[in-house]
Formats: sequence, structure tokens, C-alpha cells
Amino acid sequence: MRINLTSIYVDDQRAAHDFYTGVLGFITRHDIPLGEDFWLTVVSPDAPDGPELLLEPSGHPAVKPYRDALVEDGIPLAQFAVDDVEAEYQRLSAAGVVFTQQPTDIGMALVAVFDDTCGNLIQLISEKPA
Repeated sequence: MRINLTSIYVDDQRAAHDFYTGVLGFITRHDIPLGEDFWLTVVSPDAPDGPELLLEPSGHPAVKPYRDALVEDGIPLAQFAVDDVEAEYQRLSAAGVVFTQQPTDIGMALVAVFDDTCGNLIQLISEKPA
């Protein structure tokens, strides 16, 4: 068993796509029209055949209260691994990304949390060598 696809709810698929590709650096894997929405996935350029992130429309009525509660409590909806949290923090901050938590040492890893502009908090993590 393995993870091939996971979803993140977004308010606007096109704006999310622009952010996730243009700012974060992911690449488009699928962009297929489905009525008013799209099957819109991105992947890491480091693993173009790896797991896909589906930029899922947030239209279901349960999504807004769920995401609002997570954001209010400062809980990230997703976590992305990076080699160097501090370097990504500097790069993304320079690109205008708003961080709700600056790089923080949590013992086994460094983490930082940013607002993805699409209704979610995202955590960056780089694990420390054992």
C-alpha cells in the first residue's frame, strides 16, 4: 500500500494552481476540466512520478467550518518536507508568502507554517539527522 494522491481544499483552483506552481515550485501533473471545476494536480519537481496533490474545490458545506477551525487553532492542513526550512522560509518570505510561524526547532526537526492564500495553513518540515 502506498499514497499516490492526497487532496487539499482550495477556494479557487486557478489561484491555487498559480500559487502552488508559481510560488512554491510544484509542477502540474493533471489539468482536466470537469464541469465548472478541474481535476487539477501538482507534483514535486524532485519526484514528478511521485505522489500528487489534488487542488480540490472547497464547495462542500463541511469544508469551510473544518478549515476555519484549523486556521483559528493554528493547525496546518498539510505538511511538506524540505531540505532546509530556514532557506525555504527566506525564499518564500521574499516572494511575499505570509508565515504564521517562523522556523522553530522542535527537537527532532525544524518547522515553519505559512498561509497558502487558498484557505489553508501549510507546515514545512526538515528532519534533523538521527
